[in-house]
Formats: sequence, C-alpha cells, structure tokens
Amino acid sequence: MSIKFSSKEIKIIALFESMTGAMVRDCIIDEEHSKITFVVKNGEMGLAIGKGGSTVTKFKKAVDKDIEIVEHNDDPTVFIKNILAPAELQSVKVTKNRSGETVAFITADNANKGKVFGKGGSNIKRAKLLAERQHNISNITLK
Repeated sequence: MSIKFSSKEIKIIALFESMTGAMVRDCIIDEEHSKITFVVKNGEMGLAIGKGGSTVTKFKKAVDKDIEIVEHNDDPTVFIKNILAPAELQSVKVTKNRSGETVAFITADNANKGKVFGKGGSNIKRAKLLAERQHNISNITLK
C-alpha cells in the first residue's frame, strides 16, 4: 500500500526528524485524541526518544500533542507487537484467509485485552491502520 501524506503530516514529519534525527516511515495525526503516532526506522527508537525521554518530551511540547513512537520491523508479527506495546500479547499469527487477504490473529490474557483495545477502541484501530499501511494486513482479530 502506497502512503500519501498530507501537507500537515509532511511538516510534522520534517519537524520530528530534524528534532530527533530519527527517520520516519509513517505518521498518523489523530486530531480526535490529540495524538500523533510515528513509525520510525528499525533501530532508531533510542534516537527518537532521547536520553531519559528528553527528545520526545521537547517535541511533545513543541506540537502540544501526545506522541507515540512505534519501531518498524520487517517481520509483521514483531511490528504488531511493537504497535500494541505495552500490552503483552501471548501470540501473533499472520496468515492468508480464504479470499487471499493477509490477516493477523492476536491472543492476549484478560489483563491485557483492555490495553489492546484502548479507550473507545483507539489502540486496535490504530494497529489495524498501521499494519495495513506497513504490511498489507487487512484485519487484526483479538482472540
């Protein structure tokens, strides 16, 4: 799936990259929850966060929004775990369904299901969007 960024997203990505030095692969601006999610290149999470969280804290103050950073991974199961962290997933299985679409099935214990869904389902919606944009996964189902 080809990602097309709006001019607002492009400006936010440029600011984030210049302030952190981390390379952004994807960006979602969630105005409803006043939150920006960045997917950074694998291995650049430390750059994005900064020592003791200093870099991400400066960026958060600059844009006055909550910031979430997800580390990209070429393995879709690892990437889904990264998106849904800090929820602890028991398993992630990526497979093709009968119609040929790639889907993911995740399992979490009852204590972590709330973290997976998030307030109003926001975490699982974001996870589905990022998984589709980065790995062409059409759906994520929680068991």
